Amino acid sequence: MSHLESHDHDKLTIEAVKKVAPSVVSIVISKYLPKIKGIYPTPFFNPFFFGDVEEGQKQKVSVGGGSGIIVHPDGLILTNKHVVFDPEAEYTVITIDGQEYPAKVLSRDPINDVAVLKINTKGLPAARLGNSNKLELGQTVIAIGNALGMFSNTVSKGIISGLSRSISAALGTDGAMEHLRGVLQTDVAINQGNSGGPLINLNGEIIGINTAIIAGAQNIGFSIPINWAKQDLEDIIKHGRIIKPFIGLQYVMLNKELQKKYSLPTDFGAMVVRDHTPGSVAIVKDSPAEKAGIKENDIVLELNGEKLTDKVDFSDTLQKCKVGENIELTVMRGDKNLKLLATLEERK
Repeated sequence: MSHLESHDHDKLTIEAVKKVAPSVVSIVISKYLPKIKGIYPTPFFNPFFFGDVEEGQKQKVSVGGGSGIIVHPDGLILTNKHVVFDPEAEYTVITIDGQEYPAKVLSRDPINDVAVLKINTKGLPAARLGNSNKLELGQTVIAIGNALGMFSNTVSKGIISGLSRSISAALGTDGAMEHLRGVLQTDVAINQGNSGGPLINLNGEIIGINTAIIAGAQNIGFSIPINWAKQDLEDIIKHGRIIKPFIGLQYVMLNKELQKKYSLPTDFGAMVVRDHTPGSVAIVKDSPAEKAGIKENDIVLELNGEKLTDKVDFSDTLQKCKVGENIELTVMRGDKNLKLLATLEERK
């Protein structure tokens, strides 16, 4: 890259950041925790304060935070689900001009690491959403975050180093795991501060939401493709909630290795099985799957005629269907192939 080209590149980067920066917010998480006896949190000596804090008194303590993106002028903010996963906590949004707003979590997506918050105000600078299906390997991308409550944007630049990665993410501290498929991999440094903030292209469009969930992975950043969040946003603007289809079964996607290991009759399809967690069921009671007559150990080979393989995952294919839709499942049971009809319900 010649000196001139790199100068142009820098100019594009600076312009892109300027476009998006006003839409990036800081999200502060706080909880009411018991006051500690004898240690009174005042920055100076208080002559009127004697002895211990009374029993049962609580104080609001900041327990963490992340970033978010304003995506609608009327106060809709997109962030990671794991930034706001705790239903007991309170969330405060701080905009670039230092204004603080209490925030309500409108939705936590049951499948992707995406959440939508609402603050009560109008006329906010909303960011432009790009198209994450049109990304190229090696494309320059920029992550912007709002370093926890410092009201100053942090900016890191890098490239897209992988498309369609699969990762397992730990949600919060209780060891709950979540599996995310199809995420973007970048070499942009992502930390707790810019998690939930935007990944942008050189046109200043949001193409992903940064997600800091791989502990100890140096220089590997992951972002949720923005297109995953678009349907959620449309649902919220239209219906006030996210509407996702639900079928109610647990499964494992089969491949050649599993076929060999367990002498299965097929090397593709979704095998209906319970997982190893206590109380796990293969088929949820009264769910569309149960009503359709699906049984444990059935193998779902096709959904609406589309073959299910380890590249075409059952749940990904299901997400393309609508709530209330009738779907046809081709199911292998023993040596028979059956066609079963299920009516998808809304995931609660």
